[in-house]
Amino acid sequence: MNYIEIIGYLASAFVLLSFVMKEMTKLRIVNIVGCSFFIAYGILIPSWPIIITNVAIVCVNAFYLIKSFDSKNKGELAE
Repeated sequence: MNYIEIIGYLASAFVLLSFVMKEMTKLRIVNIVGCSFFIAYGILIPSWPIIITNVAIVCVNAFYLIKSFDSKNKGELAE
């Protein structure tokens, strides 16, 4: 097994792990890690569909994480 395959397996493991998370914030963070490994994997093999899809998923997860942190911070300011 070479290092490229290991990166692919790590990516799959993190994405799979994100599906068993109950808390949405943790799910998104673990999924971002998995997608980042998939982006690296896509660059190494090279595969544009893998890269594009996982960059998009990271952006969506980041958007919702930022949105949730902003809403939590606004709640703290109101108290």
